Amino acid sequence: MRTMLKLLLGLVVLGGIAAAVSKPAADYWAKRNRPIWRTATVEQGEIVSVVNSTGTVKPKLQVAIGSFVSGPILELYCEFNQEIKKGDLLAKIDPRIYESNVARDAASLANREADVFRVKAQLQQAENDEKRAIALRMEDETFIAQAEMDKFKFTRLSMEAQLAVAKTAVDQARATLSNSQANLDYTSILAPVDGIVINRKIDPGQTLAAQFQTPELFIVAPDMRKEMHVHAAVDEADIGLIKDAQQQKHPVTFTVDAYPEKFFEGTIHEIRLSSTTTQNVVTYPVIVSAPNPDLDLLPGMTASLSFQVDQRDDVIKIPNAALRFYPNVKQVRPADVPILEGHASNAENNQEEAQQSEKSLSAQERSKRHKDRHRRHVWVADGDLLRAIEVTTGLSDSQFTEMLSGTLTKGDLLVTGIQPPQFGPPK
Repeated sequence: MRTMLKLLLGLVVLGGIAAAVSKPAADYWAKRNRPIWRTATVEQGEIVSVVNSTGTVKPKLQVAIGSFVSGPILELYCEFNQEIKKGDLLAKIDPRIYESNVARDAASLANREADVFRVKAQLQQAENDEKRAIALRMEDETFIAQAEMDKFKFTRLSMEAQLAVAKTAVDQARATLSNSQANLDYTSILAPVDGIVINRKIDPGQTLAAQFQTPELFIVAPDMRKEMHVHAAVDEADIGLIKDAQQQKHPVTFTVDAYPEKFFEGTIHEIRLSSTTTQNVVTYPVIVSAPNPDLDLLPGMTASLSFQVDQRDDVIKIPNAALRFYPNVKQVRPADVPILEGHASNAENNQEEAQQSEKSLSAQERSKRHKDRHRRHVWVADGDLLRAIEVTTGLSDSQFTEMLSGTLTKGDLLVTGIQPPQFGPPK
């Protein structure tokens, strides 16, 4: 009997010890396995929304200088990157053929002018003969027959016609001389504008053949120090924002690979309507104007642009990481489980079904769906679980999103993820 009592007493003692040890152990493991949340702070301040794109730096204007006449290049008077003024001599084509043409046509003109004097003299003689015949016939009609009178008259008329032909020949010879002189002048290649020579396509001694196509000799870019253009390709989904930014005169900032730590600022100069479609993606050319006083921007550079499309001042800013976070169902309060179940249900729909659903909606329904997408949920720690807070979002930048409506305030901590497990005793 005593043995049984001792055995029962030992079991009671062991059970008490086990009970005393199990609760701290359970608390220890629960505390060890409790998730440690990564959090981000709700801030208040400015949000600037941008549309990013890439583009190519080009001069505002490129003037191609060609040659109207053919011949070998005798001399070049400008080099690459040289700044020139309007009227400067850039190159000289061998003028000998054109000088001989001018001399030939000048002699032809002199010959035609001399012919005019000859015909004038013959006309004057014909007029005098006609006048004497008329005077004699007035004295006595029998002195000169009517046939002789007709001969004097038509000789005068013939000389008048020959004089008109001679004068026309003079005009023709003068035009031919003017054409030859123009060709001679074209052997001197002059700068049509002020600018910088960004390309030279000829060398001394090279022969130009301009019979079929005008050859390009130089490319001159005027006003490169004053203004450069960046040609960007903007997706059709963003072109409405770019148009609004142009109307509101928002700035455009960009960088180039040559100066990665320096940013340049410009304005939207033009949105062109000549769209381009590449693999079903429609883009529109957008021209950005930027000053270039130090000639840092060179033709052909690749620019990474940020178009400022909108701005908000002094607003509640939600970290984007908090908007992207969705917890596990076991980590949230029971009251918020339906939110995650609805999200999971939506995630089960594949992309093809979503596109078909989008196509079946009317324009008004599609617009409403896009507006509803701004209703989001963020999560805050509520004990060991998470609690959902509904917000309506607005403008976004790379880090924050504007809160249009909701109960968040500056300084609130929002959950953005779970920290990796820590080894060792919990703190």
